[in-house]
Amino acid sequence: MAVPSWLERLRAASKTALVQDGKRKIHYLFEDGKEMAEEYDIKTGQLISRKWREKNTLGGTGKWQVEVGEPTSPLLGALESELITESSSNPIFMRKDTLSSFQWRIRNLPYPKEVYSVSVEEEQRCCVIRTTNKKYYKKFSLPDLDRYHLPLDAAALSFTHANNTLIITYQKPKEILAAEEQLQKELKKIKAANTGDGDCKTQ
Repeated sequence: MAVPSWLERLRAASKTALVQDGKRKIHYLFEDGKEMAEEYDIKTGQLISRKWREKNTLGGTGKWQVEVGEPTSPLLGALESELITESSSNPIFMRKDTLSSFQWRIRNLPYPKEVYSVSVEEEQRCCVIRTTNKKYYKKFSLPDLDRYHLPLDAAALSFTHANNTLIITYQKPKEILAAEEQLQKELKKIKAANTGDGDCKTQ
């Protein structure tokens, strides 16, 4: 059964934890040199953000890629942001999970709900957003299902539209819910450093 393989990778990774601002921050360093950083709400255990980083071709540290949470602005330099600024009216795509579902939000989409269709492409292992007015098209993957080698289920997918935001929800399969529950128990065992204690404690 493939489900434990991702859990085993998480268990084998070198982990450090930090508790700060009501969040438990976990940093994973995998054997292949990849890094993953996650933030959880301490009270609810809900995932707030997940980022990935790997070495670039020259062996240096690459940039963090956001998988869950607010996207980081690519324009961090003050000079750059003066020269090029992204239009504030462009659609903003981000993932923001709940405890029971994966959830994506696309802001700045003013069209009514009936304009959108969201479907599962099983062979390509992705979801596709289309609009009848041809104003927006987006294809996105579900990396969690890939990591656990689980099939995509069209019945788990739903969407709604409110306040110029399209909200797409995919109910987490029971295998992932069980694995996440197990992982949470293990993460709580890691001795976490509190703010001001210097370096994080390693597992």
